[in-house]
This record gives sequence, C-alpha cells and structure tokens, in this order.
Amino acid sequence: MSRAEIDALFERLSDANPAPTTELEYATPYELLVAVALSAQATDVSVNKATRRLFPVANTPSAIANLGVAGIAPYLATINFNRTKAKNVVAMAEQLLERHAGEVPLDRESLEALPGVGRKTANVVLNTAFGETTLAVDTHIFRVSNRTGLAPGRDVRAVEDELLRVVPAAYLRHAHHWLLLHGRYVCKARVPDCPRCIVRDLCHYPDKTPGEGPPLELPAVSKRQSRRG
Repeated sequence: MSRAEIDALFERLSDANPAPTTELEYATPYELLVAVALSAQATDVSVNKATRRLFPVANTPSAIANLGVAGIAPYLATINFNRTKAKNVVAMAEQLLERHAGEVPLDRESLEALPGVGRKTANVVLNTAFGETTLAVDTHIFRVSNRTGLAPGRDVRAVEDELLRVVPAAYLRHAHHWLLLHGRYVCKARVPDCPRCIVRDLCHYPDKTPGEGPPLELPAVSKRQSRRG
C-alpha cells in the first residue's frame, strides 16, 4: 500500500469507530490480563461467559491463588485447553503476588515472564490497559495485513514490525482494535465481506468478493462488554 492509501484506510476506520476497544469484558488491568490469557485459541464470547461467572467470585491475584487450580477449573470448563489455562492463571496469580505485590506490571519483560503470557497477550494488556502504542497481531490482524497489502509478512512478528513501521503515529494507539474488528466482522477468513467493506477501493486483494452494498458499521462496545463504565 502507498502512504496515501494507508492514511486513507486508517482515517476511514477511525471515522467509522472513533473509540474502538476489546470485546473482552473486564474492569481492571488484572481482569483484562486473565481474560486475554484465556482467549488464546478461544473466542471472546466463550471467555466472557466464563469470566462473568469467575470474576464475581475471584478477580484478584490473591483470590485466584486461594481458589487454586481445582477451584478455578469449573469456571473455565467451556474454554478450549481449560486445564492448561487453569494452571497458568493460578501460577500467574502466584507470581504476581510474589514478584509484583499483586499488581499487573507495566513493562513487557515482566509481563512475558508470567505463566501463560506471550508477546501477543503482553501487547494487548500494554495497549488496552495502559495506553501503550503496541500492536498485538492475532489471526485477524495477520490476515487483514497480508490480504490488503497494508503490512505483508510471513509470520506474526514480521507483520507486527511492519505495522509499527507503516501505521501513522496518530493512529497507532487504536490500530490493533481497528484491524482486529475489521478482520472479525468484514475481512473474514473464508469469505470476506468485500461488498460492505469501507476500504475496498484501497485494498490490494486480487480476489475480492463480488457485489456492492452499504458500508458495514462495526458493533459498538457496550458498557457491559468493557465493564469499565
């Protein structure tokens, strides 16, 4: 994509959704950290169903550690890889208590040292909870970046590095959520909804779905979804 095309793409995404955010439900940085860790290879919908039951019972590192793996497991029963995730969430809580006084650390190194937390999870927490200009590349963002020609790359790290290079500074804060939501609801994996895409004319994908239609408005995130309102 040219610089003019990239500027236009983010201007349109911004106009359509000025304040994008995660669809995971959370009220504190710790709740977000747990939710993002649980969301690996799982849908936000399934994670929200689990955390709606879990967080009213235990939503702090000390409460999770006290529950233990056996205590937390029933709440995660419907999430993929729930046994491994239960162990990681409890181990994460224990490490936060031991090394960080129960607080979510604000630096990448400390976040990535937590059990069950990789670069993508750390990027989401840094961006969404703390306002850092990080870009977590998930399957949706990887697809959109390659398909449109915005930031082609052979792996997620290559795409992340390219996005950080080409995304205009004014749009870096929210770029992750704009691209993720666009991939989730418009630029879908099997059949992209090109007729309703607001950046169709800018996209370099050669096999666009034929047809025309009105632009698709992305769903607004409710107070219940963010749990911060």
